[in-house]
Amino acid sequence: MAKNSIKFAIALLVIGNIVAVFSDALIKTLSADGPVYQFVLFRQLSAIIILLPFCLFNREHNVLTGIKWHILRGHIWLFGAVCMVLALNNMPLATANAIFYAAPLIMLPLAMFMFQERLTKTTLLVAILGFVGVLIVIKPTQISWAAIFAFIVAFTMALNNILIRKLPKQLSVFHILLLTNLVACPAAFALAMWEGMPWDWNAAITAAGSSGFILIYAGICVLVYRSIETNKVASAEYTGLLAAVAVGIIWFDEIPDLSMLLGAAFIILPLLWLAKQNSKQHRKPKQSTLCDSSN
Repeated sequence: MAKNSIKFAIALLVIGNIVAVFSDALIKTLSADGPVYQFVLFRQLSAIIILLPFCLFNREHNVLTGIKWHILRGHIWLFGAVCMVLALNNMPLATANAIFYAAPLIMLPLAMFMFQERLTKTTLLVAILGFVGVLIVIKPTQISWAAIFAFIVAFTMALNNILIRKLPKQLSVFHILLLTNLVACPAAFALAMWEGMPWDWNAAITAAGSSGFILIYAGICVLVYRSIETNKVASAEYTGLLAAVAVGIIWFDEIPDLSMLLGAAFIILPLLWLAKQNSKQHRKPKQSTLCDSSN
């Protein structure tokens, strides 16, 4: 994989994670006792409405190829969305996002077992330090149901990103995202009916905004993870934590405490070191090539 491709992929993931924070912020504005399953259904439906024009404009043949993987990813996505609403309604934005960012760490062993990716010592060290940072943020002695829901979100995000490689290469990003939301709609509707709460149409507007932001993130993940090895770029997702801290302060007056700042340092600083190490490794072959050509 070319150096520029990896840099571009990392930049996309950074942008995607910043955008995803705004989706989380909109979810956090919901009433804590509001209908959770109903809101998730609205998110699914609004995503379909947003994506459908793009899919109709760029029609694909054999769109149902690999449908079993779409069904699996769609229901994992739905389960994660439910847990995300429950976590964000009961935790500070930055704290919830810190736990969500355990996903890149979870992706590394999943990629190793499912696709035989090799983990370098440097990548493993950065992942471990990032996880230590997450633990510092959440304070294990104070783990609650909200924190458990946030961990489930992290696992579903990791598994969904890993399973992207199982999807047909010829399908466009728009069709993949459409199918992910479409196949889970029956389950989302059944959950909303089982919930039995009055329909809150005001929540549909918030759901549409949340869908718009999260679709950008999900689309970037499809572009990146189906073409580049997870261990080379996954740690870039941690950088969204800084955006979560900033949005939490500005929007919700959530001032980070010392543990949040220390945990963020454990997450961000190793990433800067990893980027520096990767840059050195990319420069070495170029130097040796110049020497070889001079001989």
